[in-house]
Amino acid sequence: MQSITHAPPYPPLPARFNLAAHVLAQTQSRPDAVALQVLGENSTETLTYGAVLRAVQGVASGLLAQGLTPGDRVLMRLGNSVEFPVVFLAAICAGLVPVPTSAQLTGPEVAKLCDLVEPALIVAAPGVPLPDALTCPILPAHQLAAMHALTPCPFDLGDANRLAYIIFTSGTSGHPQAVAHAHRAILGRAMMLHGWYGLRASDRLLHAGAFNWTYTLGTGLMDPWTVGATALIPAAGTPASALPALLATSQATIFAAAPGVYRQLLRADIPPLPHLRHGLSAGEALAPATRTAWTQATKTPVFEAFGMSEISTFISGSPDRPAPTGSTGYAQPGRHVALLAPDGTPVPINTPGILAVHRNDPGLFLGYFRDPDATISRFAGDWYLTGDIGQMAPDGAITYLGRNDDMMNAGGFRVAPSEVEAAMAQHPSITDCAAIEVTVAPGTTIIACVYASALPLDPATLAAHAETTLARYKHPRAFHHQTTLPRTANGKLNRKALRAAFTPN
Repeated sequence: MQSITHAPPYPPLPARFNLAAHVLAQTQSRPDAVALQVLGENSTETLTYGAVLRAVQGVASGLLAQGLTPGDRVLMRLGNSVEFPVVFLAAICAGLVPVPTSAQLTGPEVAKLCDLVEPALIVAAPGVPLPDALTCPILPAHQLAAMHALTPCPFDLGDANRLAYIIFTSGTSGHPQAVAHAHRAILGRAMMLHGWYGLRASDRLLHAGAFNWTYTLGTGLMDPWTVGATALIPAAGTPASALPALLATSQATIFAAAPGVYRQLLRADIPPLPHLRHGLSAGEALAPATRTAWTQATKTPVFEAFGMSEISTFISGSPDRPAPTGSTGYAQPGRHVALLAPDGTPVPINTPGILAVHRNDPGLFLGYFRDPDATISRFAGDWYLTGDIGQMAPDGAITYLGRNDDMMNAGGFRVAPSEVEAAMAQHPSITDCAAIEVTVAPGTTIIACVYASALPLDPATLAAHAETTLARYKHPRAFHHQTTLPRTANGKLNRKALRAAFTPN
């Protein structure tokens, strides 16, 4: 037997399609239903489907009034506010291309992204860093509210394969890669609804992430809205310790978060959650101990998923088909997935191979924006190569074994070591450095920096340096001094030796 899934051919794509129209289709039949609640510890902001639709189509008109034309990129520099999903869907509604970015990025980091995508407009909230040199107009976020009342913009219908949005992920080369997704991407997400979520129109899904995380934008907002469910998002600044109470008072039926959030919640007192059916976890591997502790505390299971920015999740456990103990889950129903040998052929069952997704999957990205060579290098025949290693059991269950490169995981974000190293190497006293991912407790890893210098440096000084050069989630959380760093015979950093010898100081 070979490690490959078999499924019917993907259905033909619609002739005229718009991602935002698909997400908001439920507004036609139930405009008064609750689409979104932003949960504060003392207040709740509620938006109906009708209100969301009016906001999206009004802001779409407002964006076009800025002189933009379909295909123009709109860089989003917004914090954790309701306007984030509104601007995202409004741009797509108008045929524009939103480019969401983390509010944690520094001005120099944003400047590099602008050089690549060349936005025609930046929508910016107060206090969110911007490049020093701006090459396009800025639309202040406070002007968005007035746009909600503008004449609704009709949905720009067209080829489902045309560019819809761009998101950034750290590439193996060390620089952020712009992942270009088509309007059809939302159709690929349909395979998660039952293959992972078990999502119903009656559900109230609480996602613990910020609006500006693509995990939140997809799992926490777009997917619930697609089926007519209610999305619940904690208000900006809500601490993890407050989430158990919000789960109870909001009567959430599904909870979604990264594993680190589950660990934080388990340190708090969790009240009875009679409405909760199950949890969802993605972004990094969920430690078995965390899963067990959550199930014991809440009497509900957690279903894990594996994916990446280029395809979102495609392997998962679900209420209908839980993952066997020790495995990640199954290829979602309808997905064509294989584990490949270096020559591009499927490996035998119970044999490690490169996880690959068929190029016809509607959720698969169009490519890396303006980087055809990087795009081509990720395909082998009909397969997109994820760069991750897995193993398939005879029943089709897939176990994720790890990355075949040195990419690090920081709270669900993939971070390239060279990106951190380039920033830390700017410190005048550092002569050499390496960024590695190290385990500090069962199921918990951090980014650490091993550096060479004449004398050990103050960790607080190094942390302050990171603060000025890197987004917060990329910061090293520990530092280790060595006079020289170990290297292989061909001069490359010996990261395995560094991880083995790491002790923080």
